[in-house]
Amino acid sequence: MFEKLFKGLFDSDLTARISVANFLLCLGVSLVIGLLLAFAYMYRTRYTKSFVVTLALLPAVVCVVIMMVNGNVGAGVAVAGAFSLVRFRSVPGTAKEICTLFLAMGAGLIAGMGYLGFAVLFAALMGLVFVLYNRLDFGAKKNAATFKVLTVTIPEDLDYTGIFDDVFAQFTTSCDLISVKSTNMGSLFRLTYNVMLRDHAREKEMIDKIRCRNGNLEISLSNQPTVGTEL
Repeated sequence: MFEKLFKGLFDSDLTARISVANFLLCLGVSLVIGLLLAFAYMYRTRYTKSFVVTLALLPAVVCVVIMMVNGNVGAGVAVAGAFSLVRFRSVPGTAKEICTLFLAMGAGLIAGMGYLGFAVLFAALMGLVFVLYNRLDFGAKKNAATFKVLTVTIPEDLDYTGIFDDVFAQFTTSCDLISVKSTNMGSLFRLTYNVMLRDHAREKEMIDKIRCRNGNLEISLSNQPTVGTEL
């Protein structure tokens, strides 16, 4: 009676059936793998609760789906189409988030195929490498602190062409004017530069010299935003 409860309505004598014990074993291992990947992702990473919970459950979901497909080519194609639709119904994520989602799906797929040892080994190794790369700041720009966005507000009667050239030559190695915007009903101009500082410790000295040129109006110096982190 217990076995009939978990028997498929469309199963035949030629259909390979999954026992309840094997199903629970694969599901349990997949949940453990999800926890490992979730903890690896949380290490030195800004995260949200919803994404971490999703990452912890994703291997189990994929594992169950693969077990239910169980060699059926038609069902496998349908499942692949369903997974592809999820991508276009979700908010674009960062490269790190998408990478961890692929890791979770890969581990769940291996577990669903019945290779539980390989699934655990894969998740443990990839999680360890993920943590190691975060620990070493792999791929981070060593001189990122010297790349800045400088915003300077000047009066409308001040010709901004070349007005700060000598200051930039003293304190920066490169400087590009990327935008000019009128503000305050046209009485002010806001200039935005991409600059690379010669010495990060001389920021205040550079700002003080610019203040003497722009009439002590607003000046902003901030880090350049990271571009291209979304996939």
